Amino acid sequence: MQNVIELKNLSVAQGANVVLKDINITIERGEFLYLIGKTGSGKSSLLKVLYGEIAPHSGNAMVAGYQIEGLKRKEVPFLRRKLGIVFQDFQLLSDRSVNANLEFVLRATGWKNKQDIDFRIVEVLEKIHLGSKGHKMPHELSGGEQQRVAVARALLNNPDIILADEPTGNLDPETSEEIVKLFIEIKNSGKTVIMATHDYSLFKRFTARTLKVDNGMVLDSKLLD
Repeated sequence: MQNVIELKNLSVAQGANVVLKDINITIERGEFLYLIGKTGSGKSSLLKVLYGEIAPHSGNAMVAGYQIEGLKRKEVPFLRRKLGIVFQDFQLLSDRSVNANLEFVLRATGWKNKQDIDFRIVEVLEKIHLGSKGHKMPHELSGGEQQRVAVARALLNNPDIILADEPTGNLDPETSEEIVKLFIEIKNSGKTVIMATHDYSLFKRFTARTLKVDNGMVLDSKLLD
């Protein structure tokens, strides 16, 4: 299998404080992983390094073929086209329909042909089981449906990797399970999914490789078995 993420002797800082150190992890295409740890432990900071929001404090990070250390600002949009990012708050544009939300992202990332755009929107909405909801406004959808739209948005440019930062944080337990099942479907289609969460019930029910952030270290269940 091909490695899509390689972290070597990586340290991560928040401002002047080093919050994570000595991270050595490889992640293959088509893996589903949890990133767990207490609030404030550094989970989100690690994800920000992976999607180029902050630079590594030291060490090396390769993500989807890009070296993150030394990455120029103008290169970050190209890295992010290889990534799909899902946040806890859905970040949908409230003044336009689901279809228009998705069209906005496609046009912003260089899509021009209306027929291609419409086809891709139908395709991703079918994939997240919301094929009939494209005409709805965000406020007409449940929280779980809004998060599914956020997942659809992350899939639009067919990324190699999905990074989900507490995507079930605002959802009830049943809906949270549906979102995890959706991520597992996406993983089964060949994409890598990393889901940051502190919901222990989820990773007890849906077991997977787990990266635990604890006391400035990232512990890999793959190495602890």
